[in-house]
Amino acid sequence: MEVSAIVTETRFTQPYREYLERQQLLDKRHRVKKLPGDTVALPVVGETFTEQHLQELKMHVAPESTCLLARIQNPVLSKRAQLCSPAQKLRWAVRCLVEGRGVPWSAGLERDLPRSWQRHGDLLLVSEDCFRAPLWEELGPELWETVASALGVRRVAKRGRVAPGGTRAPRVTLLLGDDGWVEHVDNGIRYTFDVTQCMFCPGNVTEKLRVASLPCTGEVLVDLYAGIGYFTLPFLVHAGAAFVHACEWNPHAVAALRRNLELNGVADRCQIHPGDNRKLDLEDRADRVNLGLIPSCQEGWPVACRALRRDRGGVLHIHHNVETFPAPQPLGPGAEGPPQPPQGLPAGGEEPRSAGDRGREAPATTAAPKPEWRRWAETTEAQIGILLEQLHGKPWRTRILHIEPVKSYAPHVDHVVLDLDCRPLPS
Repeated sequence: MEVSAIVTETRFTQPYREYLERQQLLDKRHRVKKLPGDTVALPVVGETFTEQHLQELKMHVAPESTCLLARIQNPVLSKRAQLCSPAQKLRWAVRCLVEGRGVPWSAGLERDLPRSWQRHGDLLLVSEDCFRAPLWEELGPELWETVASALGVRRVAKRGRVAPGGTRAPRVTLLLGDDGWVEHVDNGIRYTFDVTQCMFCPGNVTEKLRVASLPCTGEVLVDLYAGIGYFTLPFLVHAGAAFVHACEWNPHAVAALRRNLELNGVADRCQIHPGDNRKLDLEDRADRVNLGLIPSCQEGWPVACRALRRDRGGVLHIHHNVETFPAPQPLGPGAEGPPQPPQGLPAGGEEPRSAGDRGREAPATTAAPKPEWRRWAETTEAQIGILLEQLHGKPWRTRILHIEPVKSYAPHVDHVVLDLDCRPLPS
């Protein structure tokens, strides 16, 4: 990185500084730099400093001085600049680069800078909606070196939209650096993956923590969409699962999963099943099945239901994106409120279901404040109950244990998880 600067003798620093400040030409983002031969370089705002200002310094400010316009390499940020936020440091550094190329800074260029980013160790991952102007491509590698220096990283990558298809492979371009492998530590678990080939979902942290706290001691689990081990590893490392069958069809995620199992010392308690889980033989072995795919994992329901143990069943963790709607406005004075459930009914407003009603019981208490979550959970419970009976040839009892909100996926769309208990009824 380099900036424009006026070079003169050290003894003329003060009058030069005063003149440049009066003319609003002094670049206060960078420190005055001492040079050999008892000279200094005063950073200036490159796009506004003209030949006329240079002549003014030579003839009127300090006629005895040497006055040269030069470029200085690797300028040091001023103390004020060092106290700025990362976004401000990035803006200043990129603006210096642009102005140093003789291009005036504009509001459009500033809007094109990233406002947020993901950081994975020494790799910075910016989103697809920044650095889109043609100028950035013209600046070439120097731009990404400037971005990396401003934010204290060594590698820079830019995220695109997720590629279509079941692997949900990211479209990420490595802009600076030799490879995209990074390591991320979450709740004491080490995850390593290649950001150009695999996705990492920081928004799922609450669900990973919840999974880690579930009572899974001695259980056998099937993780139908294992990825790099987002939930497989918490089940093994913290929840005490005896064994996990991890299914994943993205070969890059499979490679990362193998590394992660070794990194966390649990490779002997997990079998990876690469390929399409709909074609795998996973029947009659699971105490618990995780279906961590959004927007919907419904295509995996038959696989999950077959994987449950026939003799005693188990628990399904069903992920889904549920569309919600804004809360209705308060009613005006004198208006009637919504009808109240008859006295003695549960808060859901429905009569308790008997165990003979397709083998389902009344829902257990859930943490679902939104009615859309509850309606989706009850519909899913009914559909799973029918599916279990069709697959196994006898009725099963299904019961909603819990509804967990994970994150807001989009406006009026919530990512939630249904914990559904599924047990075969006696013949």
